[in-house]
Amino acid sequence: MSVYVYRCDEDGPVEIVRPIGTAPAVIPCPTCGVEARRSFTAPMLGRSGGDQSGRGERMAAIDRAEASRTEPTVVSAPPPRNSQPRRTPRLDPRTAALPRP
Repeated sequence: MSVYVYRCDEDGPVEIVRPIGTAPAVIPCPTCGVEARRSFTAPMLGRSGGDQSGRGERMAAIDRAEASRTEPTVVSAPPPRNSQPRRTPRLDPRTAALPRP
């Protein structure tokens, strides 16, 4: 989904969310009903998705990854082993005759 910005002469900018490539050139303003023309704006690359109030989970993950590049987290023990046995994936019958390493 993409955010498209339209400009109403009376009410100012209007944002709508539509699938990419499906936004019409003109829409009726949701407030006054006058035609609002589509404006072309810079992409919102800084938006991190998720919540509008904070930075979002994606930006927090990017920040953690950046910090670990120069200041890796130090642990005192390895992570606990998984108690469940590892399941082997089911083989595709069409590839069963191929040699395995």
